[in-house]
Amino acid sequence: MCKLSVIIPVYNEEGSIAQVINEWASTLNKEQIDYQLCAYNDGSKDQTENILNDLLKTHPHLKVFHKKNAGHGPTILQGYKENLNSEWLFQVDSDNEIKAHNFIKLWEKKDQYDFLIGKRINRNGPLPRKIISYISYLSIRIFYGKGIEDINCPFRLMRTSFINEFIDCIPNDTFAPNVIISGMACLKKGRLFTYPVNFEFRKTGTVSIKKWKLLKAAIKSFFQTIKFRLSY
Repeated sequence: MCKLSVIIPVYNEEGSIAQVINEWASTLNKEQIDYQLCAYNDGSKDQTENILNDLLKTHPHLKVFHKKNAGHGPTILQGYKENLNSEWLFQVDSDNEIKAHNFIKLWEKKDQYDFLIGKRINRNGPLPRKIISYISYLSIRIFYGKGIEDINCPFRLMRTSFINEFIDCIPNDTFAPNVIISGMACLKKGRLFTYPVNFEFRKTGTVSIKKWKLLKAAIKSFFQTIKFRLSY
């Protein structure tokens, strides 16, 4: 059994993915953790696939999965479900907006908790994203319970034996599985730990969901989240 699987969804990140993999490998090697980096290439159309294949030559802990485009959420969920044999799962995005060194504080605290998550600071995004984030937060607090503020933060360390209780019940096409998982962590009264992490806006790549598509996606996520809670 691997101690830690790091799930990294990747889509059109040719400008950052090498740096992200290098930084995570360096950080985890220094800590002497038994780990694997699981990069899930979600049908990238740029040079991401070639870069990941080249990185395999120099990173023995790296595993690369090339798949058809399914979206960020389904890709994350696939990564979780395919690595449940690890003791811990950690998820981070490939845009380098949250640096690898922040992980150490979560890892140091892991023995006392089931679910450890970052809370992004210095994140002054556009007003629509702030409104959507707040609505998601309220929906989790009302239907699942309180305990996590930044419910969709892509910087989370989860004890596999804890999420195993419900992870297979989440539909594979769920748009924002991390929101539901955060809700379930609250509902199940897991031992929760939140740690503030610095957030830096991406310097490469592009945001995949913009303008009206963002609102449409938020509505879809909201109803999926509520539907899951009512059916669980």
